[in-house]
Amino acid sequence: MIDGAPTATATTTVLPTVERTTGDSPQCAIIWLHGLGADGHDFEPIVDEFDFDQLPAVRFVFPHAPMRPVTINGGFVMRAWYDIVSPDFAPGREEGEHVRESAQQIEALLARENSRGIPDGRIVLAGFSQGGVIALHSGLRHSRRLAGILALSCYLPQADTLANEAQAANSDVPIFMAHGRADPVIPYDLGKRSAKLLQAHGYKLQWHGYATAHSVCLEELEDIGGWLNRVLADAF
Repeated sequence: MIDGAPTATATTTVLPTVERTTGDSPQCAIIWLHGLGADGHDFEPIVDEFDFDQLPAVRFVFPHAPMRPVTINGGFVMRAWYDIVSPDFAPGREEGEHVRESAQQIEALLARENSRGIPDGRIVLAGFSQGGVIALHSGLRHSRRLAGILALSCYLPQADTLANEAQAANSDVPIFMAHGRADPVIPYDLGKRSAKLLQAHGYKLQWHGYATAHSVCLEELEDIGGWLNRVLADAF
């Protein structure tokens, strides 16, 4: 394993989750991470927007991020995958220790899906905003091939460590990145630069821009649904 790649330990706490399944005996899973200040219920309704009739049953797992103070919000305690210590997007904006802690917690969720009979190759790691940041960070450093990474309205954190920490198993993992062109929270250009950086490193990444703000629009949902159907079908 490459130095710096996250691994779950025996003491890693498995986060509380909200779960939905599309049928009995799920054979694949989508672990979907919410944004700052939300919780696992935030994207729960999205399950009903997808048509997975041609796939085996899918388990959606929506974890609740830990409660922690967030510096840019005046230290107010809320669900957050990491503290944000600066309002700009310069390197070090994210609390690196928290990013690594969250990556370990994602590893624990992946391991739990393995224990329930779903291999990594049938799991999509997804997230929105802060959740998308952690999905990208964790998925590219995961030691076994995933079915895909879905990263919405976010950016690539700790890009300077990726070359040393990225795992070969996910060097060709399908990645779907999307961003609202009118996003006032995380700039569209920042997301696009992250996508171009990953493409320059050889990742199989699809970039999508939409006429929306810091949200997921109907056109985006349709594109996500088609992509999820393809990557999960390819896993069988």
